[in-house]
Amino acid sequence: MLEVMRLRGDEGVRKMAEEMLKLGEKTREERAEQSTGGMVPSSRSGTFISRALAEATATTLSPNRKVYDGEKKASLPGTRARFEGDPATGDAEVDRAYDAAGEVFELYAQAFNRDSLDGFGMDLVHTVHHRANYNNAFWNGTQMAYGDGDGQLFQTFTELSVIGHEMSHGVVQFSGGLVYEGQSGALNESFADVFGVMTQQRALGQSVYDADWLVGKGILGPNINGVALRSMKAPGTAYSDSLLGQDPQPYHMDLFVNTTSDNGGVHINSGIPNHAFYLFCMYMGGNAWDRPGQIWYKALQEINNPLATFGNWAAQTLDAAIDLHGNGSYEMLMLRRAWKLVGIDV
Repeated sequence: MLEVMRLRGDEGVRKMAEEMLKLGEKTREERAEQSTGGMVPSSRSGTFISRALAEATATTLSPNRKVYDGEKKASLPGTRARFEGDPATGDAEVDRAYDAAGEVFELYAQAFNRDSLDGFGMDLVHTVHHRANYNNAFWNGTQMAYGDGDGQLFQTFTELSVIGHEMSHGVVQFSGGLVYEGQSGALNESFADVFGVMTQQRALGQSVYDADWLVGKGILGPNINGVALRSMKAPGTAYSDSLLGQDPQPYHMDLFVNTTSDNGGVHINSGIPNHAFYLFCMYMGGNAWDRPGQIWYKALQEINNPLATFGNWAAQTLDAAIDLHGNGSYEMLMLRRAWKLVGIDV
């Protein structure tokens, strides 16, 4: 998207896109420095815990949220705005970040018995109003930050699926990591998308059939022709705009994009595993955080391969389905079918 804006935009848009690309590269470097570079020990939720045990013990887990006001400056974290237990501030961005962080924490605690992003109860640090007219949100390895958007191309980034996405990058980091390049990087992005929309669905009480499966719904500017950043239901259809271009995400390996930009297309090719998860959920019905989510989470804890390919990941999810539901189970067979429908035979 930024590459397209750099090529198509006027001078102001080109300058913004170039700056965003540079800042994105800096953030990726910071995140890589914080990465564990391998599997975390079981005390950091590296070992999968059953849903029944999770429900029995999750009541003992509670978040420690710290939301800061960046005051449109570049430095992090900023000025204290709302910490755990503080009342609402009246600043919509602060309060949305605070509430959303609670929703994400609750998903991981109650559905997966994970105590915060690292499994050890780390503080959930968020900065809102980051930089002036900043068109992005990110996890830098230690905290989240959200821009307000410029009001033209993008609006606020404190949307629940976006916040769930950024926080889930932290979960990936503390679960052994997936190197942010090529197919492993696309899997990193996909896991974040999966758990971002899962957070939103759970907060809204939606089944997999009720949900719209959009990431970043409503954050595009008022004159942009599109509905969201990405669609897991129909990759490639989230937007089609004269400035942003056509949503480039593929839904099948036949359409895999080979590129040197975007760290090898991490935000593009993530559409393939995203769509596999969506298809699996359609076969399963019910809630995404139940059978499908349990399989995806277990796979992340056990894959132990930071350079995993889509094929590696598909095989790991199949192993997880077999461990949880048995060889030859409906879950295993439908998961294999979902992967085959996106061009990956397991």
